[in-house]
Amino acid sequence: MSEEKQKLGRAAFIPLVLLAVMWIVKLVEYGFGISLSFLGVHPLHADGLAGILFSPLLHGGFEHLLANTVPFLLMAVALLYFYPQIAVKVLIGIWLLSGMWIWFGGQASSLHIGASSLIYGFSSFLFFSGLIRKDTRLAALALIVAFLYGSMIWGIFPDFFPKKNISWEGHLGGLVAGLLLAYYFRKSGPSRKRYSWEFEDEQDENGDDLQYWQLKKENTDIT
Repeated sequence: MSEEKQKLGRAAFIPLVLLAVMWIVKLVEYGFGISLSFLGVHPLHADGLAGILFSPLLHGGFEHLLANTVPFLLMAVALLYFYPQIAVKVLIGIWLLSGMWIWFGGQASSLHIGASSLIYGFSSFLFFSGLIRKDTRLAALALIVAFLYGSMIWGIFPDFFPKKNISWEGHLGGLVAGLLLAYYFRKSGPSRKRYSWEFEDEQDENGDDLQYWQLKKENTDIT
């Protein structure tokens, strides 16, 4: 149990640090009466390139930040917990790809800020990776993601929120980035466990029982 707690603690470290930065930024803005929104993504403008790096750390208000806090923490921790070998690469990939998507495809007259693109990216990666790998644990996680955040899909359609300043481009960019990275890393990270009955009908070219050699390779005693 202690090993699982340590694994969970390691998985939570980076998300908690990023979340702390988001809150510190918002508190600084509030305390000094300033806005750092100019550091968001300004599509097709050179001054908006910095937003690819900084926009997920910025939020329009405390309500916006609060709405993103729980889903960001949950999805980011799940990513680092189940994919410790590749999670940082996936996180950086989603961060950059979604930001670049916004810069190239967003409305040139607007600034885009918020961690929603990351949340959509993490959710998309977890969902599609679970399906691609056909892993029972990851598939279960994919179902949970679909159940809890299935309604997020509507966030990529601007017509559903005509009176709200929602960066549907960021949502769509995160979703696409997560899907692409789930496919790209399909052979990296955790692999699906194979069970004994899956080896019953498998034999190598010399007629050796593959189940025997698989178990021997894993240092498992057989009789």
